[in-house]
Amino acid sequence: MTFPICLIVGILIRLDSKGPAFYVQERLGYRGRSFRCIKFRTMRVEGEEVLARYLESHPQAREEWRKYAKLRAYDPRITWLGGFLRRWTIDDLPQLINVLKGEMSLIGPRPYLPHELGRIGFDVHTILAARPGMTGFWQVSGRNELSLEDRVKLESWYVRSWTPWLDCIVFAKTFRVVLFPENGFRSQVAADNSFVPSEESIADAVSPAFAAEPSKSMRHTVNA
Repeated sequence: MTFPICLIVGILIRLDSKGPAFYVQERLGYRGRSFRCIKFRTMRVEGEEVLARYLESHPQAREEWRKYAKLRAYDPRITWLGGFLRRWTIDDLPQLINVLKGEMSLIGPRPYLPHELGRIGFDVHTILAARPGMTGFWQVSGRNELSLEDRVKLESWYVRSWTPWLDCIVFAKTFRVVLFPENGFRSQVAADNSFVPSEESIADAVSPAFAAEPSKSMRHTVNA
């Protein structure tokens, strides 16, 4: 069923705006190995130039980009169809190819960009000890409300505290966030740079049952 959906989406993207149907970008994978992450194209082909002009003329957006490494409310690069695909997370479907190739997993940390390596800081070795995922702890924890630094803290905790039960929780909450993003799961962490989430507060945000019964911490790694 996935192939017909991808075929239809690819045709619609080509009709909606000029450019290829897929967007391929270098990302950091398991143990820091680079791989080509595949997504449906949701932005205009001249997106980088559009973004540069927009940030130059909008100081508030420029500060938002610096803090969150994304524009949360309005991004001039995104096409009309691209906004729809992102709304329903359809743009990530091609990453199943990365999963089949062993470059990604269904659940894991976000695949970071090479230029974000410096901002990951001391947690870089922890995060890169797991294969990046199509969905993950950050995605179901109020992702638009968290700075990049807070995102790193969440995902570092996820890797260090991984259990099959935790992945089951993330998988279930992914459907809730995709189907009801306005009412989806929101973490209790504050969305500012001064907040440092503790393992206890993150566990409380995930599930009362999970917080009440701590499970044995283990490293979420797979064989190379």
